[in-house]
Order: sequence, then structure tokens, then C-alpha cells
Amino acid sequence: MLLTAEEIRLIVDKVGRDQVMRRIIEQLTTDLRCSFEGAPFTSPSRSGFEREMPARGVLEWMPHRRAGDSATVKLVSYSPANPDEFRLPTILGTIARVDDLTGRTTVLADALLLTALRTGAASAIASRVLASPESHVVGVVGTGAQSVTQVHALSLLFPITQVLAWDTVPAHLASFANRVAFLGLDVRPATPQDLLSQADIICTATSVGVGAGPVLPDRGWKEHLHVNAVGADLIGKTELPRALLDAALVFPDHREQAASEGECQQLPPHQIGPSLDELCARPEAFQDAIDRLTVFDSTGFALEDHSALDVFVEAAEELGLGTDLAFECRPQDPLDPYSRHLDAGGSPDSLRA
Repeated sequence: MLLTAEEIRLIVDKVGRDQVMRRIIEQLTTDLRCSFEGAPFTSPSRSGFEREMPARGVLEWMPHRRAGDSATVKLVSYSPANPDEFRLPTILGTIARVDDLTGRTTVLADALLLTALRTGAASAIASRVLASPESHVVGVVGTGAQSVTQVHALSLLFPITQVLAWDTVPAHLASFANRVAFLGLDVRPATPQDLLSQADIICTATSVGVGAGPVLPDRGWKEHLHVNAVGADLIGKTELPRALLDAALVFPDHREQAASEGECQQLPPHQIGPSLDELCARPEAFQDAIDRLTVFDSTGFALEDHSALDVFVEAAEELGLGTDLAFECRPQDPLDPYSRHLDAGGSPDSLRA
């Protein structure tokens, strides 16, 4: 099945933005709980290349395997110059699913929207355990594409009434209110210090450079503040001040990956709390954290992508969407790579997904 960007948009239109996000939150919560409870899931840390020229960024691959079922691999790029220089999103990607028994490619999809949705869903899931259930004010630092799904996901789980936003790029900040207008919330620009003193939940999702952080002050936060730190995704790139991390209970999404390139790279191992899968499996164990300063270190890992793809594949089947595409080589003689398989029309069948 091929899911093009247009088909993914059509799924969102027909199912509805809220319902798609709710499905991803539900699916990801279930998968995280199963992972903690011993399901045969494997999500190693992502790997890739950093590039400096011709434009700074990262090219990465992110694998997840469900033994006996399937594996999902996302190829993703992070290019912070894209919006201003090339009129392209900062994060682009392609996601593929492979049958675990035969190695056949079964699904190929654009990963742009899936990445934004699952990242917002992960923050909402962590916030549901760690933030005050009466959280009304969300602060956003960095008003790029990720900020939209961060606020959307949180609005489905909390009684949010106001969003305070800050960005170093005036044009991004100016357009933010229009991009989240579908939520019907009071959206206002505010300084980082205002965010700390007024917000119940803060999401940081910036393109701050390596060594250029933090993006928040190191004092003046609410006692029960919860922070979803989304932007740290490189060695040396961090968004939060060390003083805030030292005062907080810090929970990573993927412990090994976060210790390498998330906010947790600033911390010794004993200051890093349980991972997101344990939060989902044992939420009652963290009830005391609701009244404390907490941080969710969200680096993003491939189990999240697998869960989001599950939702879109299921929705595509419900709606009769998705394209069967011949692209996989199936020689007539599996022992002879030069042999050719012909379809019913007599033309070479070079690939079937």
C-alpha cells in the first residue's frame, strides 16, 4: 500500500483532526504499555548523518520491530533552513513497513504529518500522567510546525483556555494564532519569563543551534509546571537550563537516545527518571509528580512512528484509500535475479507492495 501525502490529508479530512489525534494517542498509549510489559518490541536509538554544507541539518533512520509481525523504518531529515530558504517544512520523511516473516515491503507513506502528530501525541500522553489535570494555560516556545500538534494534542486531554507563545522569528510568531485557530483558544504572544510564571504546561520545540540554548530562563516557574522538551535532537543541542532540570523530575521517551541527544545529556544517570513506557504502564506510581516540576524529554523514537502508521493504515482500509503499487522485484525464478516476472497484462512486474 502506498499512502501519498494527498491520501494522508484526505484521511484527516474524512476522519477529522480530533479523531485522528485521539486514535494516535490511544494506539501509542497501548503500544507503550505493551512494550513495558514485555511485548516483543525493539526500538534501537536512531542513527544518521549530520551535515554542515550546503545547509545545516540531519539525515536519520529510525527502526522499530515487532517480532513475528512487522518492522517500520522511517527516513527523516531535519533542515532548519527549509522554511525560509526553500519554502519546505523543517522535518521531512518517508516511512516504510516490512513484513517480519518475508521482508516484503507492505506499506510506504509520507511521514511529514505522521511525525508531527505522533510527537504531539507523545507529549500529551506524558502530560496526562505528569501535569495537573486542571492545566488551563499552555506555553509554547518555538512556533513552527511541531507547535501546532503539540497544542492540539494537549487540548484534547486538558481544559486548555489560553496559549502563550514565543518565537525568535517574528513571522512565525505572527502566523501562529491563525494556524491553531481551529482550536478556538485565546492565543497571545508572551516572553519566555511570562511563560514560566503563568503556564501550567510548556512545550519547547525550537531550532536552537548546538550550544546556543537554553530557550527558557533558569528561575521563576510555577511549582507544578510540566515541560515537554521536544527540540533537543542533536548532541550538544539543548533547550532547557540546567537549573530547571536539576529541580525537576525528568522522564525521557527513550532513555538511551535521550541521554545521547536529548535534555538528559545534561544530566548524570541517577537524575534520569523512568521512560515513557513505564509512565503509561504504571501511571498511579507517579501521582505525586503532579504537584512537582516535571520534564518530559521527547526525542522521538520509531515505536511512535509505528503506532501512528497503524492508525493511518487502518483508516485507509476503512475508507478504501491507499494505492497498490508494483515496485518490488519478484523474479519468475527466485534463484535467478535476471529472470523476469510478467503480470497479467504482459508487462514486467518489478515490484508489488
